[in-house]
Amino acid sequence: MSRYARQIILPEVGEGGQARLSAARVLVVGAGGLAAPVLPLLAGAGIGQLTIMDRDEVALSNLHRQTLFTEEDCGRPKAAVAAERCIALNGEISIIAAKQALTSENSAEFVGQADIILDCADSYAASYTLSDTCHVLGKPLISASVLGLSGYVGGFCGGAPSLRAVFPDAPDSGASCASAGVLGPVVAMIGAMQAQMAVGVILGLEPSPLGQLAQLDARTLRSSTFRFDDAPEPVDHFSFISASQLTADDLIIELRDPDEAPQPIHPKAHRQAPDTIDIEPNKSQRLALCCATGLRAWRAAEKLKPDWPGEIVLVAASTS
Repeated sequence: MSRYARQIILPEVGEGGQARLSAARVLVVGAGGLAAPVLPLLAGAGIGQLTIMDRDEVALSNLHRQTLFTEEDCGRPKAAVAAERCIALNGEISIIAAKQALTSENSAEFVGQADIILDCADSYAASYTLSDTCHVLGKPLISASVLGLSGYVGGFCGGAPSLRAVFPDAPDSGASCASAGVLGPVVAMIGAMQAQMAVGVILGLEPSPLGQLAQLDARTLRSSTFRFDDAPEPVDHFSFISASQLTADDLIIELRDPDEAPQPIHPKAHRQAPDTIDIEPNKSQRLALCCATGLRAWRAAEKLKPDWPGEIVLVAASTS
């Protein structure tokens, strides 16, 4: 019996659908908690090529939700270990492991080589950089986020509105899984939904997962969905760039204090507190605001934009 017999028998799949799955090239950015269900489900479904992108190593404190890994994997590259697990599950597919972060410098290259992109990263900068790139290149993006006991997953770009169309403003909270906590089953549920949306896009299911967002409250086990097919794209937005893309011609503001970052992001950077930035407007100069995650920089950019006539960009030092 065929490995894929149980899904080929579905009228939504069939031989033609399985052929589409086998021909699909999927980029998964982040090999952590969301990727733990995403990767084996996509590998099991017979996705032809999986590219796994993550620069970090396996850590003991993450094993409660990053269930692709074991204690023996601690200290090893997540991307490499995840690739091994996927190959062990399905030796018929192609796996590419990339031990590097997703940045504005490499995003177009990786996204351009994929048919669909899954955002499994725990990073504002990575999510919005992926959305910007996918929007320009017309590639579908399945993006998800989980914190505490709740999360969401949505289908963006590829003909649908981008992540910025649904979430145009800086997030209210700078909390992360490391600072605020998260439960493994919540991450697994959202990750499984992310994999299903990706398969739905590849198979061409209707209604399309693109343009749809699902929210889950695991405390009450209640979920809700809505469509955002007509959400307008924001007129302006602040792009994320890498530290290596900063130049001496930029006005660079380092928002981290010396205790947080003994060395500023760039030799030409000026340290200023986010709430007391004092700069002279200059239309011809690019303003670069730098912090750890990009959130403080984004909030500062929103305040400065009315008085700064030139371009404003953001740098997230933790992903540079």
